[in-house]
Amino acid sequence: MAGVTGAERPDEGVFEALIDAIPPVKGRRGRPRRRPGKLHADKGYDVGHCRRYLQRRGIRCRIARKGVEDKARLGRHRWVIERTLAWLHRYKRLRVREERSADIHQALLDLGCALICFKRVQALRQRRE
Repeated sequence: MAGVTGAERPDEGVFEALIDAIPPVKGRRGRPRRRPGKLHADKGYDVGHCRRYLQRRGIRCRIARKGVEDKARLGRHRWVIERTLAWLHRYKRLRVREERSADIHQALLDLGCALICFKRVQALRQRRE
């Protein structure tokens, strides 16, 4: 799931909407989970209302605290996001935003994510054969 926001807009402003947009997680038999078990985030989300929101939803959080924790501790989880952003930057129109319309940019972002997923599935299938 990916979204488009303004360039100078703070990350914590869209935090709740992003968490609410997570679809149910299919897994074991029974009712699907409606929320993730744990959330990892960088110092940009170290705001009281983000932590309180997660606590109300019953989600354990691992958010680096500003001025207290070293950013390297989140590195093992953050590299997944950085790698995915690098994959998206392979597509020139996503690397340098040329589209003025947010809905067109969102469509290109969705298409880029779909292509990344498709390529990953293809690679996994080839390994199995």
